Amino acid sequence: MSVSDDQFSIFGQNIRRFLRLESAAGLVLLAAAALAMIVKNSPMAELYMMFLNVVGEVRIGSLAVEKPLFLWVNDGFMAIFFLLVGMEIKREMQEGYLADSRQLILPGAAACAGILVPALIYAAFNWRDPVALTGWAIPTATDIAFALGVLALVGKRAPVSLRILLMTLAILDDLGAIILIALFFTANLSLLSIAFAAVAVAILITLNRLRVMKLGPYLITGLILWVCVLKSGVHATLAGVVIAFAIPGHAAEPQMTPPLRQLITMLHPWVAFGILPLFAFVNAGVSFEGLNIAAIFAPVPLGIMLGLFVGKQLGVFAAVWAVVRLNFASLPSGVTWLQIYGVSLLCGIGFTMSIFIGSLAFAENAFGYARVDRLAVIIGSLLSGLIGYLILIFAGRRRAVSH
Repeated sequence: MSVSDDQFSIFGQNIRRFLRLESAAGLVLLAAAALAMIVKNSPMAELYMMFLNVVGEVRIGSLAVEKPLFLWVNDGFMAIFFLLVGMEIKREMQEGYLADSRQLILPGAAACAGILVPALIYAAFNWRDPVALTGWAIPTATDIAFALGVLALVGKRAPVSLRILLMTLAILDDLGAIILIALFFTANLSLLSIAFAAVAVAILITLNRLRVMKLGPYLITGLILWVCVLKSGVHATLAGVVIAFAIPGHAAEPQMTPPLRQLITMLHPWVAFGILPLFAFVNAGVSFEGLNIAAIFAPVPLGIMLGLFVGKQLGVFAAVWAVVRLNFASLPSGVTWLQIYGVSLLCGIGFTMSIFIGSLAFAENAFGYARVDRLAVIIGSLLSGLIGYLILIFAGRRRAVSH
């Protein structure tokens, strides 16, 4: 793939801007999660629950969508998050790191193994319990904001090529999570709603083929699609991904900014510093009342913690090692094996996506799993982030001494 100097410069600027934003967002996300746990285990716990259950309704004639706040966040605001994720994936496929298929081999193999190994570890602990087994996908996800936030704390000890590898791996991991949600987390399908959703998708495709450059028609049709998908039994967040891939990534004229880039620029700060922290605050409020060592080390939380902390690092590192040893790809420039191991650990920071998948897998009445799975995600993510950070600091110092 030939890339002009101007294109490379623009790509480099986009990467640096993305990394700065995601890194800061990871720290805000951590603060929101910590605040939720503090409030949930304080005298304000009742107010916290009242806040989560504030009911909001949108009604147009006989069509109404009525949900408590935590479901508006999980089903509505997270659809915007998935819209942004989908647009980031599309942009990378068109003009970024993923545009060259040869660059996909290393992060692609790592992402696949990083999904498979944690799922197998979780299943090994829970295969006798059919209800618990539905949570097998919880430890397969990587939180890109958190992971890049931790890597940012390493500073200049981490080369840019390592950050790009982690970002690409996390994007592919998110794509895998989207596919898993679409395939395995649907229930009580409404054929009528699916038919209306199909019509909305057809309209989005038509708008794209007609090269409509205004965002308005896409967003209005996308809102209709979201309502149809919400009513269909398929998780509503998938509507965001469909909308993302319909929005044009190239402008009609060279001097124009593509609609895809416009919307990414507009949404990114709102998602990073608004939607994701709100999601963390709404979902990370785990009560420690009645919890004990036996509950934390039960099969479900143990499968999640080991899946994130052991499965992710094992799957990602083994895949990278195999691909490099078989000469299918080479390590990024200036990156050592110890740094690859550190990044493999950071991939075990599941947080946002893992909690989200857990909310789909376990209803609140599923034998209490919905509480311990969140705590397990937090513990597994913190372990992965802390040890990954220490390994990367050590690797950076070792690399500096050797040079």
